[in-house]
Amino acid sequence: MRIKLDENLSTLSVAPLRGCGHDVDTVMSEGLAGAPDDRVFAGAQSDRRLLVTCDLDFSDLRRFVPGAHAGIVLLRLAEPSRAALEARVAEVLAHREAETWEGCLVVATDDRIRVVRPADG
Repeated sequence: MRIKLDENLSTLSVAPLRGCGHDVDTVMSEGLAGAPDDRVFAGAQSDRRLLVTCDLDFSDLRRFVPGAHAGIVLLRLAEPSRAALEARVAEVLAHREAETWEGCLVVATDDRIRVVRPADG
């Protein structure tokens, strides 16, 4: 799976995800740290990467319409420490259905994964 980690996620997640066979890039390595959401989103989309973020702005379904992008995974943890985020990122992306999340908004909390799929056309 092609993944882009937003700047609010530790770069320590890169190696374990690559070890699982994912093609991982980061906002930091692309020089987009501090860039507006539109630029971060465009960077992920130009490479057709699933954007993994903690930024609640990416949950706006009017702005980021399911089916019109490569997919967004939004992490919403009660206590988002670095260690908790790293563990949850690995767990979520190892989910058996993760390969089907292209075009979806995926909201992952501490104990749930909710997938908003594109509307049937």
